[in-house]
Amino acid sequence: MYQKIIVSLALDHGIGQKAIEAALQLRSVGGEIIAVHVHEPLQGSIAGSYMPEDAAQIAVKNAKEQLAERLTGTPDIKAVLIKGHSGRAITNYAEEIGADCIIVGSHKPGLADYFLGSTAARVVRHAPCSVHVLR
Repeated sequence: MYQKIIVSLALDHGIGQKAIEAALQLRSVGGEIIAVHVHEPLQGSIAGSYMPEDAAQIAVKNAKEQLAERLTGTPDIKAVLIKGHSGRAITNYAEEIGADCIIVGSHKPGLADYFLGSTAARVVRHAPCSVHVLR
């Protein structure tokens, strides 16, 4: 059983409820569950030049609202929005808060994943704690 569990929630994928249920089963009495979504800002100056100035702020606001909505009915789970590259941001955050478990969803790897690696693969390789991968 774990005391501090991070549940990685990609808001565009549907594995969230399964991950939350797994976290509830793995949590020790008195343990903490933190649902994390990583907001990845647009990369490059070209993309930014075509976006309205407030687009980034609106995207962050929308992500926070979606995360809160996803956690409706689970008041004992803390919601956190972090920024950065998904795999790196999750493992850095886990180290920062002293998490002892990360729950992350995975999909069947495509060709790009073999060259670049999926978020789940990066978390497994670099996590400072145990990782549970859900399909």
